[in-house]
Amino acid sequence: MKQQQQPSAAAETAHDEALGRYELRMDGRVVALAKYHRDGDAVVFTHTEVDEAHEGQGLGSRLAAYALDDVRSRGLKALPQCSFIAGYIARHEKEYGPLVKR
Repeated sequence: MKQQQQPSAAAETAHDEALGRYELRMDGRVVALAKYHRDGDAVVFTHTEVDEAHEGQGLGSRLAAYALDDVRSRGLKALPQCSFIAGYIARHEKEYGPLVKR
């Protein structure tokens, strides 16, 4: 059984609009990303991945919260086609459910 570790305080989140993705970096290296494309007022999340060496540290959840908070701050909606983002929203329905474009 893999032991869960706490995410590093050195992890930094970023939004690379040109590449259509949200990133989480450690030591300047992208270790998690959430890809998306825009469709009108919706941010369509298509794929999320965490580097295998960093799985189980909560980095994917940290990235999902950052991305969804950014979507909210820009007055947009989220359309989760990615199972990770969809699952994160389902687990935090009260906070992020209203962001989902229905």
